Amino acid sequence: MLHYIIQEKKTKWLQSDDCTIRDLVKYIRDKGHLRDTQIEAIETYLFLKIQGQNKPLWQLFSEGFFTNGTDLTKLDINQIPREYLSQNKNAFALFDFARQKNGNGTYIPELEKRIKANPASLDYDTIIKSIFYNVSYADYLMSLPMGAGKTFLMAAFIYLDLYFAANEPDNKAFAHNFLVLIPSGLKSSIVPSLKTIENFDPSWVLSEPSASNLKKLLKFEVLDEQKTAKKSNKARNPNAQKVNACLPNPFGQVFVVNAEKVILESFKFNAQTELELDEEEKDTTNDLKRLFGQIPNLSILIDEVHHAATDDIKLRQAVNYWHSKGNITTVLGFSGTPYLQSAEKIKVGDYEFKFSQITNTVYYYPLVTAIRKFLKTPTVKIGQNLDRFQIIKQGIEDFDNQYKNKVYENGTIAKVAIYCSNIEVLEEEVYPFLTGELKINPNEILRFHKGNKAHPQPEGSELEFRSLDLPISKKRYILLVQIGKEGWDCKSLTGVILSQKGDSPQNMVLQTSCRCLRQVDKGKEETALIWLNKDNADTLNKQLKQEQNTSIEELNSTKRTGKPETIDRHSRMDFLQLPKVDFYQMKVTYQAIDEEETPNTKAKLKALLKNIDNFKASALITTSDIANIDTGEIDVINETGIAFANFNQWLFEISRESFGLISEALLHQYDSELNEIFETVSYEKKGQRYFNELYDLHTIQSKIRLAFSIKRDLQTDTEVIPKQAELLIAERLTEVEKNAKLYPNEADTTKILELDKSNASVSIDIAEIEKAYQLMKETLEAQGMGNFVPTYESFKADKDYSLPVKSKNHTFHYLPYNFGGSGSSGFEIETLQKALQLADFKNKELEIYYNGERGLTEFVINCFAKEGRYWKNIGKYTTDFLIVKRTAKDKIHKALLIETKGSVYAEDKVFQKKKNYVETEFLKLNKEKFGYQRFDFLYLEDSKDIAANISKLNNKINQFFND
Repeated sequence: MLHYIIQEKKTKWLQSDDCTIRDLVKYIRDKGHLRDTQIEAIETYLFLKIQGQNKPLWQLFSEGFFTNGTDLTKLDINQIPREYLSQNKNAFALFDFARQKNGNGTYIPELEKRIKANPASLDYDTIIKSIFYNVSYADYLMSLPMGAGKTFLMAAFIYLDLYFAANEPDNKAFAHNFLVLIPSGLKSSIVPSLKTIENFDPSWVLSEPSASNLKKLLKFEVLDEQKTAKKSNKARNPNAQKVNACLPNPFGQVFVVNAEKVILESFKFNAQTELELDEEEKDTTNDLKRLFGQIPNLSILIDEVHHAATDDIKLRQAVNYWHSKGNITTVLGFSGTPYLQSAEKIKVGDYEFKFSQITNTVYYYPLVTAIRKFLKTPTVKIGQNLDRFQIIKQGIEDFDNQYKNKVYENGTIAKVAIYCSNIEVLEEEVYPFLTGELKINPNEILRFHKGNKAHPQPEGSELEFRSLDLPISKKRYILLVQIGKEGWDCKSLTGVILSQKGDSPQNMVLQTSCRCLRQVDKGKEETALIWLNKDNADTLNKQLKQEQNTSIEELNSTKRTGKPETIDRHSRMDFLQLPKVDFYQMKVTYQAIDEEETPNTKAKLKALLKNIDNFKASALITTSDIANIDTGEIDVINETGIAFANFNQWLFEISRESFGLISEALLHQYDSELNEIFETVSYEKKGQRYFNELYDLHTIQSKIRLAFSIKRDLQTDTEVIPKQAELLIAERLTEVEKNAKLYPNEADTTKILELDKSNASVSIDIAEIEKAYQLMKETLEAQGMGNFVPTYESFKADKDYSLPVKSKNHTFHYLPYNFGGSGSSGFEIETLQKALQLADFKNKELEIYYNGERGLTEFVINCFAKEGRYWKNIGKYTTDFLIVKRTAKDKIHKALLIETKGSVYAEDKVFQKKKNYVETEFLKLNKEKFGYQRFDFLYLEDSKDIAANISKLNNKINQFFND
């Protein structure tokens, strides 16, 4: 929440005369090397450093730095809280924050109520400090998704701090030295981070000669010892030696450290993760933790700040320890998400409120936005009821179909990572499956793991792994165990397969799945493929919701902004000779009948005054002691309110809310009647008139406006009319943006159009295929190559047509169908595929056509709902599919309407009403008109098992198409 306020404040500052960095920001933008999100983060950072004076967030908050425009004079609150909030900045700041808009309500409504009720009862600074984790230093979190360039951003912050520190050495807001904490236990994650910071060109953010001068000043030290004794000193600890060597007054020193393996091992914690200093450690002057406490003007940059809850608590205490030595300038955290796995609770007396976001988040760039702007656009596919090998096979076939020939501009080839739960699964199951069943060349496969007794680490695999993002690497299929979940920067990785639970640690499914989203070619629209089993998909959805406030469905519907690649589409109406659909539609016409000749305004206003107490609430106050509430003394309240009342202003409001239909002049013609009403709904106190809030003023003013209208009655006429509908409006069939949910694919589309042109058969000669297979088998066996004989099924598959091509005479009235425009989860495509495979569908010579792309079809049903005596129009319904049966080439005899719905939309009330109308009235009126059951309706929901849905479809086909 805070980051939205900071964004608004920062934007105003950048446009104000107080801003001193406008030229700097313009220089960075003009250079064009950083992404917009990186520049926005820099703006935010410098705003807090300069305008916010690098103060702790709790202090800025308490001082009113983030207040956002609450006008106490316009609020309906008593005078006591109004005066208290006016006089106490910290109270006003918390009140203002609590009442910020959050959807249809406010951010913390209960806290807002408590402040209004008794503002002096709260300890505001204690509450505010609790919100910001009780830290007394500048502690900011930058939330950017993987692939957004967090490490480059770290480098930019380092150079900018040094630039300002060099110009103002005594300004404590800017750091002289830096400690970069990398979270992963892998030593290999430090090296890429260090190289990225070292290779950063400071001229991207600073002009010359400042950029070059600062680069010369910068000195890097990697503290990479894997084991550091807790009580070691500089004589025995190389890490401590490196730190000690730069003392006492370094400038431009950058330490890159593994947080868990180095820093936390230098501290001692008890079972409650509280920091302990025993007597021996108190006397130690050379241990690593104390040496860092001596480095002046130190900024700490922490990657993946909430990597692990326990480590985060320990790290926070370590930083607090250093801050107690007086040398910490800023703590800057980086994370892919601003959301907490479990909500943080803040106590306010006997009440507590919760935050689902990390409260010190000062900048947030969502994953979905990054996908729209620069990351690869992913398609997430979920294999339900498929085993490991089926998912891997489907995933690799899908990857090969889309990316086998993909070469990026830097010469690297597209790659897919297949994660395995352990080394045995990789070596004994997955690798043999790829080389055997899938016939993948072993030279295209990289097996990378750390080895065990049975399966040592493959020779040269680490070098191959480090070389994957180079043009020399020809490895396309990457098999991994416990590697590449985070800290792996391989831009040419284009696909990820998690085929079983355990292939990735459960808390890292999101990070692992998104490994393939990094951008390769700047400015180019790129895509990626993620294949998951159901367990991993459920985990991913949960983590997307918790950490990114999004879902797999939203990822799949996210589109890249910019000029998209398009696909031509083709009508097949002439080839299929698909006739129009004849049906009957209800038509309802509405007519307003005047029930009176004049408005009779005066009589209506008098009637309103007579019944005015119908719009008044009763208010009671009971006075008693706490033990006798039921027998207390009751006072009846007749008047209350603090809103000033003025007759002419009141008439102005009534006129304004009529949108000019009732003028003030017209209202003044009835001053006598209206003034009586005004006098009744207001009261006088100490010479001032106030509106009596016990009256429902909104309803009364509405009744006054109605008094100026002629009373009308609504009449409806209902008729049933015949309609003919084309399933394709050909002139509206235009090219479509390329997406993963076009069906069939380009190759099958081309093949179908070729076969249409030649009118060739799509059936295959099984006898000829068997004969060819036998000949091939005998030839290979005669040459001693019997081991290379494929199975008959795989041989046959090469000679056979795909499902879409084989089914072309029974579907696809245009090519390709676009299932991406509806935000489909893939359920629609799967329904179509399974329907085409049903034996009963084929035997009954049925046809199925997609009708769900809005604007392309005339078969749209007008829906109504009965309300009292009248039919109310509730909108149009377009069914997703029609399964049709012809009795002649030019006549459709029956049509089954199929609705496929995602479970998230199934409870939509408007849809439920439309569904009810189609299932009842539409089917009934068409049966009456045609004399037989011409239409039927089937509802399928993707929350159900696909097997159950297909069984339901097959049963409906046999029941409905039974003649």
